[in-house]
Order: sequence, then C-alpha cells, then structure tokens
Amino acid sequence: MTELDDRCRLVLVLPETDDAEAQAKALSEALAAGDVASVIVPQYGSDDGVFQKRAELVVPIIQEAGAAALIAGDSRVAGRAKADGLHMAGPIAELGETIEKFAPKLIVGAGNASDRHTALEVGELRPDYIFFGKIDGDIKPEAHPKNVALAEWWASMVEIPCIAMGGTDIGSALVVAESGAEFVALRSAVFSHAEGAAAAVREVNAMLDEKAPRFKD
Repeated sequence: MTELDDRCRLVLVLPETDDAEAQAKALSEALAAGDVASVIVPQYGSDDGVFQKRAELVVPIIQEAGAAALIAGDSRVAGRAKADGLHMAGPIAELGETIEKFAPKLIVGAGNASDRHTALEVGELRPDYIFFGKIDGDIKPEAHPKNVALAEWWASMVEIPCIAMGGTDIGSALVVAESGAEFVALRSAVFSHAEGAAAAVREVNAMLDEKAPRFKD
C-alpha cells in the first residue's frame, strides 16, 4: 500500500468486464482524478491467460499513478506482471505460506476474515493489511454492517491496517471511514458511477477530505 495519509484512503477493486481496453481507460481516468492508495485486480471467472493479459495491461497504469497494484490470489500472474503485491482470500495456511515466501518483497494482504476469531488468527501471521468483506461484496448501496463493525473493532486495537468493503453508493465510503478503518474499498460505486469513474474518485476524496475523521499520531 502507498503511504498512509491522516484519514481513510480509497482502494479500488476492478470489476468484471469483457472490455479490457475500456476498463483500462476508465481506470486511468479514475487514478488521475484523485488519491487512490491501491487497486486490487481480481481474476473472477477468466482463465489464466486472460487474467495474465489483463494484469499486464493495468499494472503499469496503476503504478504510474503512484498506487500499489495488487493481484488477487495468483503469485505467478503477480510476478509476471511485476505487480506490487497479492491479495489473498483463501485458507489461512495458504496465506501463511504466501507471506513466508513473498514478504517483504511483495505486499501480502489478507481477505477472508469474516469474524473476530478468524481475524485474530490472520493477524498473527502479520499480513500487510486485513480486508473485511469480499472484493465482490458490494451488492447493496451501504457497506455491510458486519464489515464496518469488524473494522471498527480491529482499528481500535490492532496496528495492522484494515480495508473494509464499501457499498454501491459513494456515501458508504464515509461510513467506513468513520469506523476508523485506514482504507475503504469501492468497486461498483466508482466504475458504475453515472458520471464516470473519475467523477466518483473526485467525489469520494472531496467527501473524505471534508468529513472523514483524522487519525491520531
């Protein structure tokens, strides 16, 4: 992840699409429109070859904008695309092996923390961040209350940064920020925004600049 600011920062999750070039254009415009800490690139249902090409297309765009490019789940794709890190949402044992093998050369973040007990088990492995929610879990306008509650609990007691998944509405980012989470992840709220992804990023950053709580030193 890029350097922490004094308030919650935006993480983008690329949506599933058949039009890689259009997505790359939207992503480039979004990244140029305001602060983005990192971008998570999921595989969804695409085969390995398609995923590899998609990663090689978007990783340079992400990095040139000063954000961290995180590949979901596949270290080979991450390595070939020269990504900054991996987002792991599988079993805890797999997470541990990935951290042991790739950290600190690569950022290794952890998803699949659906409750406090699992989150603490994940935390013992010292990932670079923990992610509350699913990267395709933005199915309602608001952030899932359970994920917000987990982020609030985690941020109050653990130093490892957390990301909480927002909803399909831009305003969900502020609810996540108010939990104390260091990062809010948005997918549809940005890439399906009526005025385009760039307008969404501008709107989120303006809202967080104005209203998000500041972290204490």
